[in-house]
Amino acid sequence: MVTATASTPFSLSSSVVFTRRRNFKRFPVCASLSPEVSPLLRAAHHTVDNYVKSGMIIGLGSGEASDFAIRYLGQQLGSGSLHNVVGVPMSARSASEAAKYGIPLEYYRDGVQIDFAFHDADAVEENTLIAVIGRRRSSQEDDYILKQKSIVKVADEAVFMIKEEQYKAGLEGSIPVLVQSLNWLAIAEEIDDLYLGDAEVWRRASVENEGPLGGDFPIVTSDGHNILDVIFTTPIRSLADLATSLDKIDGVVDHGLIIKTRCTVVIAEETVVRSVTLQTSALEGGVRTYGQTLQK
Repeated sequence: MVTATASTPFSLSSSVVFTRRRNFKRFPVCASLSPEVSPLLRAAHHTVDNYVKSGMIIGLGSGEASDFAIRYLGQQLGSGSLHNVVGVPMSARSASEAAKYGIPLEYYRDGVQIDFAFHDADAVEENTLIAVIGRRRSSQEDDYILKQKSIVKVADEAVFMIKEEQYKAGLEGSIPVLVQSLNWLAIAEEIDDLYLGDAEVWRRASVENEGPLGGDFPIVTSDGHNILDVIFTTPIRSLADLATSLDKIDGVVDHGLIIKTRCTVVIAEETVVRSVTLQTSALEGGVRTYGQTLQK
């Protein structure tokens, strides 16, 4: 087994300062939804009602909450509550859902203007709102990490929809890393050395239970990359430092960490929806300061 913890402790870069400005707000259950419905369904309705406007080009995410949002967006278009909305799907799943509910589609290409995007996140780091995407849900989703990340990053504004337990500091679990296939083992060993003792590094397989090397049928994306799952067994002190460390490794193509300044996390609690927004202030002395606002 290729195993991996940091030879030096994580610390936030001195060039980035996070400040916390909290206004706790919780949105009551929508009158049209009973209290028994899925919390993610309420989060999806809240996202569409509060962030999607007529005439927008929308990045359509993938996952349970995104499926709900796509369905509701289609209903709003069908009823005339919204009009002239075009969707840019992040996966075959989101494209299929959008087509089913009558949402016009435009497929992603470099240079396309995207006004807003929503997406399921696997986890979001408290305060920084750095999101983790691409943890394995199904083999059909494995090939879309790069597209999902690209669409979210180019969107003027984005929302990540999560459950309450997915929003916390000191996240554990896996971080997917896309690497060049030909020298994947050397890259895995370098990641292993960097995080020795804190994480295990496995090559993702197309079938279950193939072990850390990925067996005879490792995932190969359409761009020819392997996926390494860096599985942290201790809390990650800083996703920002982790992203910086991974970006410096030769042969790492990308990873499932998204750092976006204009984003909101919509958190589905049992009976209410809570939102957390990351705002960017002006540059002062070369230091970018981030503020955080919680709305009800």
